[in-house]
Formats: sequence, C-alpha cells, structure tokens
Amino acid sequence: MRYLAGRARRLSPANLSEFTEQVKRISKAPAPVIVADMMWCAFRYDMGFRDYAVWDIRLLTARERKTWMTHPKSYRITKLLNSPDARDLVEDKPRFYHDFADEIRREWLDLRTASPSEIDAFLARHERIIAKPAQGFGGAGIDRIDTAGIGDATAWRDAQVAKDQTLLEEVLAQHPDLDVLYPGSVNTIRLVTFLDANGTFHVIAGVLRIGNGGIIDNFAGGGMFTMLDDHGVALYPGVDKKSTVFATHPVTGVQIAGLQVPMYDEAVAMVERLSRRLPQIPYMGWDIAITPDGPAVIEANHNSSVFQMKPTVSGVRTGLLQRYREATGLDL
Repeated sequence: MRYLAGRARRLSPANLSEFTEQVKRISKAPAPVIVADMMWCAFRYDMGFRDYAVWDIRLLTARERKTWMTHPKSYRITKLLNSPDARDLVEDKPRFYHDFADEIRREWLDLRTASPSEIDAFLARHERIIAKPAQGFGGAGIDRIDTAGIGDATAWRDAQVAKDQTLLEEVLAQHPDLDVLYPGSVNTIRLVTFLDANGTFHVIAGVLRIGNGGIIDNFAGGGMFTMLDDHGVALYPGVDKKSTVFATHPVTGVQIAGLQVPMYDEAVAMVERLSRRLPQIPYMGWDIAITPDGPAVIEANHNSSVFQMKPTVSGVRTGLLQRYREATGLDL
C-alpha cells in the first residue's frame, strides 16, 4: 500500500490523462468509468495505472485480471527476497563493471577517477562513445558522442561531470541479425530471472527491446518491445509505451514477430552464471546485448520492470503471474 501511495503521489495529471486516452482507444468506455476502474484494480489486484493501460485490463474479466503480474507485486518480491544492499551491488555501474569485467565485453572509463592521460587515451581509441550516469536507470541521460568533436578534453570532462555523465563506454557492435532490425541502437534482451533456495535457475520472462528513432532501446525512452519464447523467438509485433503496435519496424521494414534472437541459449547460460555469483539477489532483470562474438551484459536491475504483451496484440488474455509464483514460491 505504501508503494501504491507513493506511485499515486508521483502520478501527474498529464500521465493520468495519457493512460485514460490509451484505454479509451481500445475500450470506448467513458473517462470517469476508466479512472474508477483503474482505482479499483489498484486496490483489488495491486496494479499500477500504467499496468492497467498498457495491458488492456479494461477489456478483461475479473478472472483474467487475476492472472496478471504487476509492478507493485514485482516490488514486493524485491523487498521480500533481495538483499537490502542489492542496489549498491548492481546499480552502481562502475562497481558492477569491476565485479563482472569478464562478461562486459567493452572498454569503459569512470570520469570521476580517471586521470587526464587516461581520458585522452580512451578518447583517442574510440571514434564514438556512450556517455551515461553512473547510477542512471530507464535509459535517462545517455548520449552517443563523436570523439572527433572534442577539443579541450579537460573542459569537456568538467562539462560531462556537471551533467552527471561520468561513465564512458565504447559503442558495442551488435550481431548482424539484430543490426538489420534497427541499426540506430543496440537492441538488447531483458531476461527476468529467479534463483531459488534450492539452486534452481528460472527464466520467468524473455523480452526483445528494440530502438525506434533514437540511440537507446528502452521502453521509457521511445523504444518498443516484444516477448520471446523459451528459444528466443519473437512471439508478437512490437509495442511502445503509447501502445502503438508495429508489425514491422518503421525504420527498416523488418518483420518483428518470428525474429530469432541469435545466441539466445548462450545469453541464458551467461545470465545463469552471473546469477549464481549474486545469490543474495535472487530476483533480477538482466539487460544483455548480443555482439558478433557473443552475449555481453549491459546492466542488472534488482527491481525489474514487468513485461507482458497486450491482449489486443497477442490474443492471449492471461498474464504471467503464475510463472512468477512458480519461480519464487510466493503467493503474490
């Protein structure tokens, strides 16, 4: 209830209006009815307002609504089962990169601790780099920079630190099978996983995240997603946060449903290795890039977002709650 109250306090009228309009487009219900139903679902099913809008909950019966995993329920797993120091262990990116240097597959630099000579050498080695906050999330504050345009490296460093873009990374080359889908960003997979007390590793959900006009593939940053089956095949068209559906990518024209993520089994195996190195954080959302040489971990999220496909896109009117229950052993 505290979580829902906090989300309600942060909800802007503009967001509430956006969610209501999304629901109206598919349900034709009056706005007051939609808002009242949102509030009922928040209380009855522990469901966020965005959850309600994105997953077409207005169209579902009470029995079907009970099957959907929600962000408040995900938060509950995090609070109950993950270590209190989980955020420091995985979402402090320089620390995470140090601890998992063998799975990063890219060069990186922390501007807060690097010497001027280290910065100069890093910029000289890379024509383009990614600059991001050391503790950012949701794709916020990320830029791609052409290093040829950097003049005074000292002044540039000071400006980057002032913007909190203190983490520099080389730009990863992605596998050709994903580059043809959308070359403007690295299109990553999100694996939501759980390592139970008996040591059994569960992949609860697999997601393909796809950029769309920008340099990041995050759902919150304008990208889209589709769900993957247990073999890494895209099950449905892509959907963005405005509930726009894309059967083919609007930039490249490539069909999304049916696309096979390359090296998917290798990515799952890598995430299992990583999970076993962090048993104190059993519930995790892993972001993985697929390079021509194999999977590379982008980041780990100790409080993973929930991904499920809209019934109006998939034709499936039940959610993934049962998969979460079976993996975690929680009633939820």
